[in-house]
Amino acid sequence: MPRTARIAPKEHVYHILTRGNNRLDIFEDEDDFRKYRDLLLRYKEQYHFKLYHYVIMTNHVHLVIEPSEGGGSLSEIMKGINLAYARHYKHKYDHVGHFWQDRYKSIIISKDEYMLACGSYVELNPVRAKMVEDPKDYPWSSYRAYAYGKKDLLLDEHPVYLQLSDEEGERRKEYRDFIRGMLREKEAMKGEMDRRIVYGGEDFVQDITTTYDISEKIRRMGRQKGWRKNKENRPL
Repeated sequence: MPRTARIAPKEHVYHILTRGNNRLDIFEDEDDFRKYRDLLLRYKEQYHFKLYHYVIMTNHVHLVIEPSEGGGSLSEIMKGINLAYARHYKHKYDHVGHFWQDRYKSIIISKDEYMLACGSYVELNPVRAKMVEDPKDYPWSSYRAYAYGKKDLLLDEHPVYLQLSDEEGERRKEYRDFIRGMLREKEAMKGEMDRRIVYGGEDFVQDITTTYDISEKIRRMGRQKGWRKNKENRPL
């Protein structure tokens, strides 16, 4: 079956995960975090995609992106951002060798309450990683913009967020309450996106998997029959 990163029709929203090779740190100081944010803004202007949520961790990045019909494809967007940041890092730190770990992972997200849940998964990454206890204490994510109105030129407020309330202050409070609920009831969405290819309600998942001939989740690869291991733990 085709990978979602390859089909990537523009009419959908995607949760993107991209990691440093071997999960090594790829953001060493504040200038690196700022550089990646600058690149996001640059390629937004070039490819006209919408960015709804993001978090930049020390060794990986999560983005919630919607390509536009007249803009660049998802592959063009991610290729531009990732190549530009890799060049920055390699030049700054004299790094040699492969930089990103494999191809980025993409998950198709339905444009409803699941999109808000996906955003909370992204913004709660620093909490799951035990870097902070409250997502407001992590500076490199979209959380402060939604929860407290911090100006962030990178973001496009999505309709699901706007539906929380007609009043701006109340909307932010509703969002903070929603995130606290995810922390309390869903354990910061731990494991929620593991192995997913499509994230949404039953009808949405059925429609996407049928239309594009993909599975809802990545299938685990089991050991092939007839294999056994020798004393050195190598397949015979």
